[in-house]
Amino acid sequence: MTLWLLRLISERSKIVLTVNDINVYYGSIHAIKGVSFEVNQGEVVTLIGANGAGKSTILKAISGLLRSKTGSITFENNGIDHTAPHNIVKKGLSHVPEGRRIFLRMSVQQNLEMGNYTGDKGTMNERVEEIFTRFPRLKERRKQQGGTLSGGEQQMLAIGRALMAQPKLLMLDEPSMGLAPLLVEQIFDIVRELSETGVTVLLVEQNARMALSIAHRGYVLETGRIVATDDAKKLLNDESVRKAYLGG
Repeated sequence: MTLWLLRLISERSKIVLTVNDINVYYGSIHAIKGVSFEVNQGEVVTLIGANGAGKSTILKAISGLLRSKTGSITFENNGIDHTAPHNIVKKGLSHVPEGRRIFLRMSVQQNLEMGNYTGDKGTMNERVEEIFTRFPRLKERRKQQGGTLSGGEQQMLAIGRALMAQPKLLMLDEPSMGLAPLLVEQIFDIVRELSETGVTVLLVEQNARMALSIAHRGYVLETGRIVATDDAKKLLNDESVRKAYLGG
């Protein structure tokens, strides 16, 4: 076995994120029920499930936007259960929310600069140019207002803004939502490229087939509980998963 492959296996055995027995409520509604999972360095891990299964709620709990009543969330061996969201970003965890949530009246470049609010201002321009290298279409539109971009371009901008913080873990919530099939493929190509360059990704996605096609591992959620987990390729070929989430 070659040295580079041994190094890759070693890196992927390092746990970056541990979610242990979290329970999240919306008032009296028990949305997340005893969920536990792990993400290893360099992996793409996907959470799949129907609408309302709790996928987005889990990401919000990890990023500090919601609080679990039990259990723990550990990022790089540090508990972040009671950490403010902006401090979680400083620790190296970036969240691209469902619906993109870019600043519609700000230019593309200003949106990217907002993603650097926790970083070194002295290297901000350099990082903006790195994002433009990764997303040439954004460079062409650097002076345009975010609200004038297409849906796919807005998603690229949301991902680019999150990457400005140089995250150790990037969480993506429904990146393909509302996009035409060709743009969906482009967005998933971007996620695949990020993984190949060493970015660890936790992906929430309703398009289970596409998500599993680029992920290393997957977790299946039903009504707030994890009901299955396996290597992504095995889940793709699992008959019960295919019938429930992949259209047979």
